[in-house]
Amino acid sequence: MSYKIITDSATDLPRELIDKYQLHVIPTPVTINGTDYFDGKTIFPKDFYRIQAEGADIKTYHINQFMFRENFEPYAKAGEEVVYLCFSTGIAGTFNAANLAKEELLEEYPDFQITIIDSKCASMGFGLVVDKLLRMQANGASKELIIEAARFFCDNMEHIVTVDTLEYLYKGGRLSRTSAVLGGVLDIKPIIEVNDDGALVAFEKVRGRMKSLKRCVELVGERGVELEKQIIAIVHGNDKETCDKVKNMVMEQYHCKGIIESQVGCAIGAHTGPGIIGIVFLSASEEKYAEYLG
Repeated sequence: MSYKIITDSATDLPRELIDKYQLHVIPTPVTINGTDYFDGKTIFPKDFYRIQAEGADIKTYHINQFMFRENFEPYAKAGEEVVYLCFSTGIAGTFNAANLAKEELLEEYPDFQITIIDSKCASMGFGLVVDKLLRMQANGASKELIIEAARFFCDNMEHIVTVDTLEYLYKGGRLSRTSAVLGGVLDIKPIIEVNDDGALVAFEKVRGRMKSLKRCVELVGERGVELEKQIIAIVHGNDKETCDKVKNMVMEQYHCKGIIESQVGCAIGAHTGPGIIGIVFLSASEEKYAEYLG
């Protein structure tokens, strides 16, 4: 039986990849000045960062049970099997809400086959996983192999992230006012990762924007495996110039197979601001699945 891979907009996947695979992407909600918008559907990065710079009141919340039911039910009615890869539970309550919707639907459609995978990844961290799974599916991989590969890729996905200002981390409640002010005075730039629990945590501090970017690129070499065989991703909020610099640095040092560039959407961007730069890549060989990756 055929199966459908779906995900949510916190993947920050580029539109061309979504269109190429006709991928079903469930939009993440965001509230701007009291009005609800949906990431990638009624609000897009270009407008979002402009509104953010104007000082709008922005709040994010995860996709709720009702929204999931709306998105899952057509597949249940059609008797289609689904693999849903979701935003990390270490950052949002997406996984729990999706499972509540699943349980509700199974009461009405007891034969509905849906596998919900907590990616424990953010942004193109699980966007890259989705891209790999779609390529595998196109090359004939079974649903069982897709699920196995999804868990392997998610478990071995590295995220190295930095931001240009601490202002948005403070506004989002992820940093104290004292730390934000002191960090600003000293030009401190945190180096952030997604840990084993799927949470965003700062693990190093560097003074200066350029030093933080160089350190991020260094960490790719320290943690990455077979980088020359990998397609990695580099994401930015609204700083294409810096993203291009980082892309050049990464390619010069590691000669990666390819780089996917993307913009960070509302789910993460609301808490990091336009100066976020992230690099995502694997810390393990993907050789086991190479025949399906093309």
